[in-house]
Amino acid sequence: MIAPKLLQQYALRWKSASKDVLSHSVLFAQFISLLHITDTYIFSPILVYGPSMLPTLNFTGDVLLVDKLSPLLGKVGNGDVVLVRSPENPRKSITKRIVGVEGDTVTFLADSGRGDQSNSVVVPKGHVWIQGDNIYASNDSRNFGPVPYGLVYGKVFCRVWPPEDFGRLPQ
Repeated sequence: MIAPKLLQQYALRWKSASKDVLSHSVLFAQFISLLHITDTYIFSPILVYGPSMLPTLNFTGDVLLVDKLSPLLGKVGNGDVVLVRSPENPRKSITKRIVGVEGDTVTFLADSGRGDQSNSVVVPKGHVWIQGDNIYASNDSRNFGPVPYGLVYGKVFCRVWPPEDFGRLPQ
């Protein structure tokens, strides 16, 4: 007689605990889904480093927040720092500044290391011209030409690391 009551109490406790675990699992799954959607489609942090964007970005690395909606809505333009899928290596992302959009005429030094000979290019429809702020150490549109707008997948809107440089990037 006592065994069935104990078994019934045990089953009630197990049922209550399983409901708690299930509700917490659903909440956790919703949180992970929200993180995934935010990171994939809205904004995400990214670590960038290297000499091409000196002095705007640090050589040793910065953590930036990248807005992924602006390129989809056509809200990137001259002066914006953007994240671009490299036209030379699709597995790599590069961070550069847009200096020309379709229809613009861009004039640049043919060889930034020597001389002052310049070239001019009209940016074709559906493309942007990107350059690093450090023209002496940047592999950009001067080397591989205009970049299709579809390769632009983020607009940098904020630096979050290092803390002393926190805030919007200078134009």
